[in-house]
Amino acid sequence: MFNLENFVKNTIKELKGTIRGKAVIALSGGVDSTTAAVLVSKAIGKNLRCLFVNTGLVRDEDLENIDWLKDNTELNIEIIDASEEFFKALRGVIDPEEKRKIIGELFIRVFERNAEDAKYLIQGTIAPDWIETGSGIRDKIKTHHNVGIPLDVKFQIVEPLRDLYKDEVRKLSQYLGLPESIYGRQPFPGPGLAIRVLGEVTPKKVDIVRRATAILNQEIGRAYPNFEEKPWQYFTVLLPVRSVGVRGDKRAYGYVIAIRMVQSVDGMTAAFFKPDFRLLDKIGTRITNEISEVNRVVYDITNKPPGTIEWE
Repeated sequence: MFNLENFVKNTIKELKGTIRGKAVIALSGGVDSTTAAVLVSKAIGKNLRCLFVNTGLVRDEDLENIDWLKDNTELNIEIIDASEEFFKALRGVIDPEEKRKIIGELFIRVFERNAEDAKYLIQGTIAPDWIETGSGIRDKIKTHHNVGIPLDVKFQIVEPLRDLYKDEVRKLSQYLGLPESIYGRQPFPGPGLAIRVLGEVTPKKVDIVRRATAILNQEIGRAYPNFEEKPWQYFTVLLPVRSVGVRGDKRAYGYVIAIRMVQSVDGMTAAFFKPDFRLLDKIGTRITNEISEVNRVVYDITNKPPGTIEWE
């Protein structure tokens, strides 16, 4: 059985013996990276620099949560805007594995430019990340950005949460005193909204899926005010197809948004969430009414397996 007290005590002791100098971490404000940052900071204090890289592929709430962490924790947080660089690197790229690799490598390069004299890179890697990335006898399902890093990286990699699953990380986050706004956050992929825009990633498409995600989050929050009632993960995906529709009395040719909601414990398997259809009606109506570029909304009823939780 997972013993939080022993895990924290043993991990801090191990980190003190491993990290001999300054370290840097990619802080997204999500439960994995934030929990890793708080844990490592207990071991090395201000020798840990937390870099939030605004890739242009983040949600509005991500920026808000980083501001909260700056104001309410002792973490040493810096914000770097690299959005133009990421969009330029992704121009014309369609293959999801190529997207992930480009974003993963660019993350590292941004870090190298801003890490100063840090020797260690802290990663919020958890068990499903390296299991799904695959190695040896395991098939690769998809490359997670914090696993498929360049071989010539100058940092020594430290992964304090490597053997934990998402439910265990949430418990650890609570144990470390973080609020529900952190431990209850939706899992969010490292490549961000780039893998929730199927096909080529552009600022316009990212903005569409960001607005659709905000609407979904608002309605889920109203329908399920308690954290325990909410689906384990929920998000929207912009599909690389257009659909004929009607807006007013005119023909429209707009984008299609897919809604994905799942129930899971550790992220390794998942079942599609079965919401009240009145909730889906409200979400779909709001998306098509408030986002003029979208004229059709569909709901994903695929379990994992055979599908993954994310579409890419």
